[in-house]
Amino acid sequence: MGGHPILALVVAAIVGMLAGGVTATLQTKFKVNPILSGILTMTALYSINIMIMDDKPNISLLGETTIFTMVKEILGGNMSGMMIGVLSVVIICIIALGLFLYTKLGLSIRATGDNEDMVRSSSINVDAMKIIGLTLANALVAVSGTLIAQKQSFADVSMGTGMVVIGIASLIIGEVLVDIVVKQRGIKANIVAAVIGSIIYRLIISAALAVNISATSMKLVSAIIVAIAISYPVIKSMVGQKINQYQRQKGGSIDA
Repeated sequence: MGGHPILALVVAAIVGMLAGGVTATLQTKFKVNPILSGILTMTALYSINIMIMDDKPNISLLGETTIFTMVKEILGGNMSGMMIGVLSVVIICIIALGLFLYTKLGLSIRATGDNEDMVRSSSINVDAMKIIGLTLANALVAVSGTLIAQKQSFADVSMGTGMVVIGIASLIIGEVLVDIVVKQRGIKANIVAAVIGSIIYRLIISAALAVNISATSMKLVSAIIVAIAISYPVIKSMVGQKINQYQRQKGGSIDA
């Protein structure tokens, strides 16, 4: 609203880091259950968001300068300008995150997620790694939030509702697709999986809307998508076992 859309990205990232720091502190220092600590922070942020929005449940950004209007002015008023604006921020985040995760600190955070006991035995501060990881993750979430607000030209206090399910679905879909191409996922593959999964999820939702599925049924569609994505490895294993069993039976019949 102040007319500084690029500064809004930076401020959003900083505030997101602070929110992540609150969740991490509750989890590491006060030993609150990880899921509960996130719920507590989200509950508190609902009120804080309304305070930031001048005690209003939603604010219109129509007519305000956004990064998308800035790009459109440079490249012309078409959809390509908006896409370039989104891709530019996404690519910058991908490169920055990828480079960070290959640093010594990034490796320590990754190791903490893989094997906390091993990291602790290596004299690495596990709590510090969790705090840094959560602050970084929430900074990215906040940047995503301000991009959505600027793209849609409005901000609503309930915009984040259901985003956890969408995030999980996107991540799992991306991992399933990447696993088809690569045998072992590394940092690069994981980042690509998150981006591809997000795009594929939105394409699935668009396809669902195209076949006249009502907006009130989209939560059900999202849940089904998540269930299928999560169950894919098990379904794949079961199908593989059935195929192998059929081939063995067929081979035994031929030998007989």
